[in-house]
Amino acid sequence: MNSVDQPIRVAHSTFDAVDAARMAARAAAARAAEHDHDGGFPAADVEHLRGLGLLAAPIPRDEEGAGLGEEPGASDLCDVLRIIGSGSLALGRLYEGHVNALQLVARYGDATQRTRLFADARRGHLFGVWNTEPADDGLKLVAQSGGYRLKAGKILASGAGFVTRPLVTARTIPGDRAFMVVAELASGTRADLSAWRAQGMRASATGKVDLTGLEIGEDSLLGDADSYSRQPYFFGGAWRFAAVQLGGIEAVLDIWRDHLRRTGRGHDPHQSARLGEGLVATESARLWVERAARIVFEDDLHPERIVAYVHLARTAVEAAGLSVLQLAQRSVGLQGFLRDHPLERASRDLATYLRQPAPDFALTSAAHYVLGKTGSAGDLWRDSGDVP
Repeated sequence: MNSVDQPIRVAHSTFDAVDAARMAARAAAARAAEHDHDGGFPAADVEHLRGLGLLAAPIPRDEEGAGLGEEPGASDLCDVLRIIGSGSLALGRLYEGHVNALQLVARYGDATQRTRLFADARRGHLFGVWNTEPADDGLKLVAQSGGYRLKAGKILASGAGFVTRPLVTARTIPGDRAFMVVAELASGTRADLSAWRAQGMRASATGKVDLTGLEIGEDSLLGDADSYSRQPYFFGGAWRFAAVQLGGIEAVLDIWRDHLRRTGRGHDPHQSARLGEGLVATESARLWVERAARIVFEDDLHPERIVAYVHLARTAVEAAGLSVLQLAQRSVGLQGFLRDHPLERASRDLATYLRQPAPDFALTSAAHYVLGKTGSAGDLWRDSGDVP
């Protein structure tokens, strides 16, 4: 990032995050093709987010931020994630991780940590959350005089080499307790993108990061042990990536519709029927995501009930995305698989990003929750329902 020494402050009384997201999405869509290559990264788009005030927007209002995502602003954050995802799923993925990290800092950081890290966000540092690691070599916090040093690293880290303030989870040695820390990295260091040869999301700079040797002060541990996995925020946070996925679904729908208009095939009854099915699936996904966002932030429901609903929402969005992909590709035909057609890249990115972890667990655990309730189906997600 080239402007980390120039703090961005937004006047939260006049800042319109949704309008800023629309500007970012338009620019990102225009540049998406040039970023679509192995090792790609939307650097210009991230810088645009910074200039628009979106990197600083999740800072809470009481800490001189715009409070994007704070109660009762879940709908604004939902729209921002959706809109940015419609312009570029890679950019949407990166921004979702940035938002997630800042929300965790706001929730679990002490006053000193919040002041320091929010100042970094204002200066343009890109945050992220890296929690995936090899099964045989998890990230460790090795105790030493005055704090800890990190040993090992993370895999499948989006923005590797570009995220300069990653929030990572690591286990203490001795003690074996899991804590969050925000590491300070220089751009272009400690990252290996060579294994990321995915079909889509090539611009997400996803790779392996070696954090061995980084020193962490004892006062840099965020929250208590296991705060990161605290519910309903851990599983409940899945609504954010579902919102980005929804943006990708809408992008496919727009490309598909434009193709039918341009080719004059939209009034064919079979094409119209397919498009109608795609519209139903897309709108259904939007309703699920918006309700999930409200439930997490605004509804006074038991954590288990919140998590079950979000599990269902992410399942519904995945199903909608797969349905729209199939319908669009069948409707457009072979042209949609040619590299010079916009549907080709949009389809690859969406199909890849829809592959989120543990989809079967999400669906079955929600079903098991409902099996344990005695209230009517219409009251399962309302205050009047059968309480856990």
